[in-house]
Amino acid sequence: MPKFAANVSTMFPDVPVEARFRAARDLGFTAVEYLFPYAQSPAEVKAGVCEAGVAMILLNTPLGDVANGERGLAAVPGREADFRRDFDRAMAYAVDVGVPMIHVMAGVVDVADRDTAEAVLVRNVRVAADLAAGHGIDVLLEPLNTEDTPGYFLTRTDETRQLIDSIERDNVRLQFDFYHRQIMEGNLERRLEENLDVIGHIQFSSVPGRHEPQHGEVNMAYLFAACDRLGYDGWVGCEYRPKTTVREGLTWAAAYGLGA
Repeated sequence: MPKFAANVSTMFPDVPVEARFRAARDLGFTAVEYLFPYAQSPAEVKAGVCEAGVAMILLNTPLGDVANGERGLAAVPGREADFRRDFDRAMAYAVDVGVPMIHVMAGVVDVADRDTAEAVLVRNVRVAADLAAGHGIDVLLEPLNTEDTPGYFLTRTDETRQLIDSIERDNVRLQFDFYHRQIMEGNLERRLEENLDVIGHIQFSSVPGRHEPQHGEVNMAYLFAACDRLGYDGWVGCEYRPKTTVREGLTWAAAYGLGA
C-alpha cells in the first residue's frame, strides 16, 4: 500500500499554518510535505512537527522574486550566488527538522539561453548534491507543465532524466508528479515504470482542477496500485487543493486507512 504524505501547503487552506501538522496527523497521516516553510524559523517548524508526531519529508528551495516571474534559480544564468544562498537556506531547514528530500526549483529561463541554462543547472545541482549528501539528503528535480508555469526550464521526463544522468550524483533523483505528467505527456503508468530507478518522490492531484484524486480524468487508484505492483516504496505526496473541505474530500483515502 502506498505511503501518503499530506501536503500542508495545499491541503489545509483554512487552517492556520502552525496547526496544519496536527490537522494532518488527525486525519491519519504520519508524514507531511511543506513546500515553502520560510515564513517560519527552522526551530518553529521543528517544534510543530515534533508536537504533531509526524515526519516532514520534503521542502522546496525558495522561488525567488515571484512578482517578477521567478520560480527558483538553479538554471538561471548569472544567479549562481543567489541560488547557493537559497539552497543553504533550504538546507538549514532540512538539517534542523530532519527532512530527507529537497526539491530544487530550476526556474524560468529565456528559451535562447537553454544551453547556458543547462550548464548552470548541472553545476549548481552538483554543488547542492554534494552539500546534501553529507547529511543523507536527496536533491530532487521535477519537470513542471507549461500551462501552470510558462517558461520553466524542466518540462519533460526524458530531458530531466538525461540531466540527472549528466549530473552524476547518486543523491539526485526525479520528482514525478502525475498531475504535470498527464498535462505534458500522458502514458502515466509507462512513464512511471520507465523511470522508477531514478524516481525519488511521487506527487499527485486531479487533472483538471488539481483537486482530490477521485475527480478529473485520471484513474489515480489504478496508478497507486501500479506503484505497489512496480515496487515503489517511497512517499506519495498529496499535493492537491480540496474541492470543498479536506475532510469531505478524503473519501478516496479510506481504502488506505486515512481520513478517520
